[in-house]
Amino acid sequence: MMMNELPIRAMRGTRFLRAKVFAPVCAGLLAASIALPGAAQSANTTGTAAPPATSAASATATATESTLANRLQALYPSTRFGAVNPTPWPGVFEVVMGANLAYVDQSGQYFLFGHFYDMKAQRDLTAERKDTLARIDFETLPLSDAMKDVRGNGARVLAIFSDPDCPYCQKLEADIRELTNVTIYTFLMPLVSLHPAAHRKAVSVWCAKDRIAAWQATMWRGEAVPQADCPHPVDRNVALGERLGINGTPTLVALDGRMLPGAASKEQIEAWLQRSAVSAQGDAKPGVMSR
Repeated sequence: MMMNELPIRAMRGTRFLRAKVFAPVCAGLLAASIALPGAAQSANTTGTAAPPATSAASATATATESTLANRLQALYPSTRFGAVNPTPWPGVFEVVMGANLAYVDQSGQYFLFGHFYDMKAQRDLTAERKDTLARIDFETLPLSDAMKDVRGNGARVLAIFSDPDCPYCQKLEADIRELTNVTIYTFLMPLVSLHPAAHRKAVSVWCAKDRIAAWQATMWRGEAVPQADCPHPVDRNVALGERLGINGTPTLVALDGRMLPGAASKEQIEAWLQRSAVSAQGDAKPGVMSR
């Protein structure tokens, strides 16, 4: 036998082995691919249809979140946890901790504090969630405990928590003096720890014959309000502000529940109210909670 015949015979043997081994496998796969559609059709026609996968997945996710919430409370009993929600990041859950958000794995051992971004959509998901969680259900505000000032057609609605001795509140009132087509509900909320005389002034404004005129006189022109006393909501307003997490004045609340702290300018408030108008047209106020 010539030496160069060995590779040729080895190659022929390899071809034979491939044919012998792979031919039955290919035939089996082909038969299976032909049989599967028929079997699936038969199962659909003769058997009971399986429940939708989405409902099963939803139930599983809810159970997972509930289990994780219980696990977190058991692992860290001195920490108060709120809702546990899924995130777009597989295996990572959002957990509400007071006014803060954290991200945790299913074991409850590893936490991530910071901002969660969707880089493709260029969205700060953490900031969006915090904005939603911080919103107030405007419909639950006791508007009868506020002074009502309707300007123009009164179409745009907002509430202001204000202190008659607060210099930033006075600046805000001066800036929004020309704000029109609004309905403003002013909750008198004196911060006596900063302004000891503010409670008496707030009560006197409320008990004045014309509350809005008395308020504008002291806030716009710095005039003294004649001292008066009557049944008033001032203490209730202070308690309401504390319950809502409002710890400074002025604080504005839009109809869609967004809060704006501080002495914003008229232009800033106009833009802020425009967002509220968009929400009223269907851009929603998801997750707004009554407090």
